[in-house]
Amino acid sequence: MSIKKKLSMGILSAALGISLIGGGTFAYFSDTATQTNTFASGTIDLDVDPVVQVPMENLKPGDWMPRSFELQNNGSLDIKYVNLNTEYSVTDSDGDAVVPGLADAYAEQLYVQFLNNTSGDEDYEVLFEVSLYDLANLTPEDLATKIDMETVMTQPGLIWIPFIGWVGPAQYDDIPEEVTGITAGGTADFDVQFRFNDTDERQNDLQGLNLDLTWTFEGFQTDGEER
Repeated sequence: MSIKKKLSMGILSAALGISLIGGGTFAYFSDTATQTNTFASGTIDLDVDPVVQVPMENLKPGDWMPRSFELQNNGSLDIKYVNLNTEYSVTDSDGDAVVPGLADAYAEQLYVQFLNNTSGDEDYEVLFEVSLYDLANLTPEDLATKIDMETVMTQPGLIWIPFIGWVGPAQYDDIPEEVTGITAGGTADFDVQFRFNDTDERQNDLQGLNLDLTWTFEGFQTDGEER
């Protein structure tokens, strides 16, 4: 057989082999594996009980009104911290809005005292107090400067204060991450006392006024983590 014929047979055989492979007529072992993933986000569900406090009416300078409520984390995620937003509006005895200066003057004389339960003769101990005007207008950082931390740090245990978080004695400096907010399904008691400040001077311009206070609590998630 000539070299030319041998080359022709070789090319034909190669072409046939390619054709057989392309036609899928050869056998082999194989296996497959399938993976599916589901991503489900958690929930932050912050509630307050009661939603509406008992009305405080017919007030005079020097009066005080203790009130208690509970913050509830009814979601599936822990809450790292809670912001407290304060808004108010003031009307006169006829239900008409008063001028901003008078509204702010009234809010400056209505104080909120943040309380802590005690085991002594008094039902509560006042940790610190701020006016409704300050709560509505100051930043959390400015409000923190009004807190008597020496009094707070002498309390026997951890105390949860809105816009501040958990605080307590010096030995609690290294507070675990998991207790710095409100855990899923957990609660935080919130005891306050409203006080109509008595300035020992005439306050006749504040007679017959009504202040509607709205507190909005906003809970924020904890930091992201490897899951």
